[in-house]
Amino acid sequence: MASSAQYSLLHFTFLIFFISILQLISPTFSTSRHALDHHKSKTGFRVTLTHVDAAKNLTKFERLQRAIVRGRHRLQKLSLMSLAAAAPGAQNSSEIDSPIHSGNGEFLMQLSIGTPPKSYSAIMDTGSDLVWTQCKPCINCYNQSTPVFEPKKSKSFSKLPCSNNFCRSIPTSSCRNETCEYLYTYGDESSTQGLLATDTFTFGNISVKKVAFGCGLDNEGNGFNQGAGLVGLGRGSLSLVSQLDEPKFSYCLTSIDDSKTSTLMMGSSASINISKNEITTTPLIKNPLQPTFYYLSLEGITIGATRIPIRPSTFGVQKDGTGGLIIDSGTTITYLEEDVFDLVSKAFVSQVKLPVYDSPETGLDLCFKLPSHAQKLKVPKMIFNFKGADLNLPGENYIVADSGMGVACLAMGSSSGISILGNFQQQNLLVLHDLQKETISFVPKECYKL
Repeated sequence: MASSAQYSLLHFTFLIFFISILQLISPTFSTSRHALDHHKSKTGFRVTLTHVDAAKNLTKFERLQRAIVRGRHRLQKLSLMSLAAAAPGAQNSSEIDSPIHSGNGEFLMQLSIGTPPKSYSAIMDTGSDLVWTQCKPCINCYNQSTPVFEPKKSKSFSKLPCSNNFCRSIPTSSCRNETCEYLYTYGDESSTQGLLATDTFTFGNISVKKVAFGCGLDNEGNGFNQGAGLVGLGRGSLSLVSQLDEPKFSYCLTSIDDSKTSTLMMGSSASINISKNEITTTPLIKNPLQPTFYYLSLEGITIGATRIPIRPSTFGVQKDGTGGLIIDSGTTITYLEEDVFDLVSKAFVSQVKLPVYDSPETGLDLCFKLPSHAQKLKVPKMIFNFKGADLNLPGENYIVADSGMGVACLAMGSSSGISILGNFQQQNLLVLHDLQKETISFVPKECYKL
């Protein structure tokens, strides 16, 4: 990851030679500012999602523990982003070379790029916007399981000019010989650099023409080698969902210990087979300093019959961009502001009639010792009271038990500066993101049946 504006410019200069090669071997780009406007018809498609640990022989608790480690890194990234946005003068300071983004994720999606289409798996990330893949010729590319994308072999590949709106939308860009170059950095010091382009993306048997994406020639850092790139599904104009004529998507995630795949539905397919009497909807909140994320208005949490006393401002987005609660597919467990998490923990301790099990080996903050030969565990109901929507969670969406260790734990943790509704709490819910209506909806589903 570049650490200063000077270092970034040096990197861009280093890319000139390789981009010049691409200019010789790639189709000519359009110079129209609005070349990408109104080019897509209404498109809907489904994509299979695979958990990053699906092929590993792990118990539910072991899989959760691995995901918690990744989730803590992601939480650190998100907290760093909030602090960077809140820093005095951060929006105008020349000392900050480029914004940072969350990156990584817990689910992989299959798609193809180019004409003829070349298949690869990409990380699905609702916490960033850019769609990108590694491209030849590479200055620096990590190992991936599929061949690196070669623009010269795609008849539909086209570089984007600097005058294009997508070039102006990327946080850090440069112009060289009318070609738009980009730098996109992530909170774990990973980054991708290269040129912006368009090509045909194929999802199953549906092809979408002229999708804007990053053709990464210099991709550094850790965390991306699970896939050949990343598909951003954030709220920004660069994301895949924003590029569709119907900017909405939904996903339905199977249980973390289920061998079955999950499903992502895009565009017109996102809201199919949803009846009005089963859907619960809450508005999205905007954070001008963090426009990519999906912020929700959490007004309370109910444990059993007890409504946790939470100040109205606790989960509000602050003027400096900190605070708030985001819903995220790439973080596994839910993280709540420390004061609220302490209240939630106390409520569980008072209502679960089991001894507290205090051991760091679980990786979770609140665990209970199970009685020997326990078959069932009675736990209090848990409800997230969002604005206009009460999300009533089943027990398996917030309690995880391991009979071998003899423990049952609350699948949540504490945070500071930002809170996250994780994917463990979203299991077997169809979660519909609608960028036009600016809402998120929840529908209970048996996700493996979709």
